[in-house]
Amino acid sequence: MTENTLKPVHIIGAGLAGSEAAWQLVSAGVPVILHEMRPHRATDAHQTDRCAELVCSNSFRSDDAENNAVGLLHEEMRRAGSLILKSADASKLPAGGALAVDRDGFAERVTEALTAHPLVTFTRGEIEGLPPADWDSVIVATGPLTSPALAEAILSLTGEASLSFFDAIAPIVHKDSIDLDKAWFQSRYDKVGPEGDGADYINCPLDKPQYLAFIEALLVGEKTEFKEWEGTPYFEGCLPIEIMAARGANTLRFGPMKPIGLFDPREQRRPYAVVQLRQDNALGTLYNMVGFQTKLKYAEQVRVFRSIPGLENAEFARLGGLHRNTFINSPKLLDQALRLKQQPRLRFAGQITGVEGYVESAAIGLLAGRFAAAERRGQAITPPPLTTALGALIGHITGQADAKTFQPMNVNFGLFPEIDPPEGLTKALLREWKSGRKPRLSQRALGDLAGWLGV
Repeated sequence: MTENTLKPVHIIGAGLAGSEAAWQLVSAGVPVILHEMRPHRATDAHQTDRCAELVCSNSFRSDDAENNAVGLLHEEMRRAGSLILKSADASKLPAGGALAVDRDGFAERVTEALTAHPLVTFTRGEIEGLPPADWDSVIVATGPLTSPALAEAILSLTGEASLSFFDAIAPIVHKDSIDLDKAWFQSRYDKVGPEGDGADYINCPLDKPQYLAFIEALLVGEKTEFKEWEGTPYFEGCLPIEIMAARGANTLRFGPMKPIGLFDPREQRRPYAVVQLRQDNALGTLYNMVGFQTKLKYAEQVRVFRSIPGLENAEFARLGGLHRNTFINSPKLLDQALRLKQQPRLRFAGQITGVEGYVESAAIGLLAGRFAAAERRGQAITPPPLTTALGALIGHITGQADAKTFQPMNVNFGLFPEIDPPEGLTKALLREWKSGRKPRLSQRALGDLAGWLGV
């Protein structure tokens, strides 16, 4: 079958997963019709109609491919020809050991690559309900903000109860409104990462009385509530700071406000607690409050966050907010090729499958695109080995996780099969051998990925 006679694959949603799926398909010579409801129907979090718009943090997290599972996932995706990683690398900002991007430049690069490709056809408008029956290959990549009509149709088809949780957005501050006589630049442990110099974060210190007063302000501050969604669980990796504060006075100090690895040059000591801000755009004019997802009402955010030393006169480019996040019970509903068991013409990708995080969402989009391309070309679909980050992630959501307790998951080395130690090691040698666990898993992963990619 020639490329000219291949039927198109329909992709619903032009977020990270849908954009990556589209790129993988057209890279394999398979035409794509990419459906995006924005700007005809807005969401609670998006501000533009661009592809792959980042609505929360601008960080893709650690870029360390040897010691961090998400960094390894970055590298695997690069080797698999990922548009998302290519665009992120071209838009990166200083962020210590993390891969952070200029969110506008990143989205523009993804959008330009797809709109310029001759095999991509864009169509704007909402898909209400299940896709038409003559769409024989569909990737549903609608993310955490799936339109109500489509969500209800999916739930009706699968018979599953809705699984959803609140996802909170962190505020963004104008850099020139930050008091650098009180705050200072430093990465944790002075770590140097991509495009960085070891001083990539602005740090606002709090002493013990200031910290305890801040915790009290969080607890009593007026918050946004959505009564129709009460009882919905939060994702543990993206908790609003008020929820963390309610768990105990020290929760934030051992979480996003931990002072470990930081040294206040004015006080000549480690602060009791710290608020870190990370560069959010290429110009360096905007900084986001790291880990400060919040459900405080807007006026309360301004009042409470201006109590932080260095942010007394903070001007906010964006305040925090909440949006609903929806996902399906993938271990029960999807096969190993991400197809819906009840209706295999429907394939799912991104956060709706129960992965959590930008990179994880794009990774499942990459796999969905590759699987759909192979299917369209009459080729065998072979999932990546479980020993790779890609394989561990898709393995988790399509069978390794317990369907009864399934919750969103970031990629981590706990999803990888372990490597058994050599026999006969003493306790000291075994301890030394275990210290190299992560680099060893990463090395095996990249070797096995090469075999899967056929390189």
